[in-house]
Amino acid sequence: MSHPNETSGLSYRDAGVDIEAGDALVEAIKPFAKKTLRDGVLGGIGGFGALFEVPKRYKEPVLVSGTDGVGTKLKLAFTLNKHDTVGQDLVAMSVNDILVQGAEPLFFLDYFACGKLDVATAATVVKGIAQGCELAGCALIGGETAEMPSMYPDGEYDLAGFAVGAVEKSKIIDGTTIVPGDVVLGLASSGAHSNGYSLVRKIIDVAKPDLDADFHGQPLRDVLMAPTRIYVKSLLALMQSLPVKGMAHITGGGIVENIPRVLQDHLTADIKQDAWTLPPLFQWLQAHGKVADAEMHRVFNCGIGMAVIVAAADADAAVKHLEASGETVYRLGTIRERKEGEAQTIVS
Repeated sequence: MSHPNETSGLSYRDAGVDIEAGDALVEAIKPFAKKTLRDGVLGGIGGFGALFEVPKRYKEPVLVSGTDGVGTKLKLAFTLNKHDTVGQDLVAMSVNDILVQGAEPLFFLDYFACGKLDVATAATVVKGIAQGCELAGCALIGGETAEMPSMYPDGEYDLAGFAVGAVEKSKIIDGTTIVPGDVVLGLASSGAHSNGYSLVRKIIDVAKPDLDADFHGQPLRDVLMAPTRIYVKSLLALMQSLPVKGMAHITGGGIVENIPRVLQDHLTADIKQDAWTLPPLFQWLQAHGKVADAEMHRVFNCGIGMAVIVAAADADAAVKHLEASGETVYRLGTIRERKEGEAQTIVS
């Protein structure tokens, strides 16, 4: 995070930035950022630009970048006054995206914008960002805090993030080696992650549940706001162990729209709906929202946060390796030749 006076000149100062609040936030987040330091970091929080040197172990490094936000899950965070998980969501959405191309996340920058800075809320959010960076093994090396009066309602803010990773040019994962007979594995999600929250909020408006009531051992509000799972460390370890042919981060569009992004046109992923059990949260959302199966598969991850495609001969070893890393793994289905006019991912 950069100091408000060191970012965009007098425009922010003229807009009424509370300099003391900015100073307090910078001091509050420094301990969080410090925990994320890793090899390659050349500068700390507070400068005009962040410096990072690509680790020398890379022979032909290719940089992979990704940017994202948290979406309308923020609206639920405002309603519940719960800000401790959206920071991890922010990191996860970008690092999981660059991971699928085989990239190791190296560093992350965030953008926090509000009408008037609430130091306690902002620090809570950034603490979550730092926790997400720790889980991903990447450094939080900078960002921007923008205070823009009249742009946001009181108590609300917006978040965006940017991750950069590296992969050896010869080890880029692009799906071109996927062939019929390969196996699609699914890694369990931690909840709805950061997608489908416009529908989630509509269902809540209709069902009017007690958000503090017990829901399978936790308050429903905590289940709804569970942070997005970060798959970086387990999948980087898997890639060191055996060939991974393709990966798809299951975000907006669900299984049916994300797996095709790593498949060549002549291939289809044949996913079996009975390969995993729909988690309780999604059962609740489907029942109270009267959502059809096809719509569930298009809007939500339905309990699968990442798809991993490996050769059939490597499937058993991959499952064992991922489970040893703490992942819950499902054999979702297989890859086959695509029929004329057929979708590239079918859940049946």
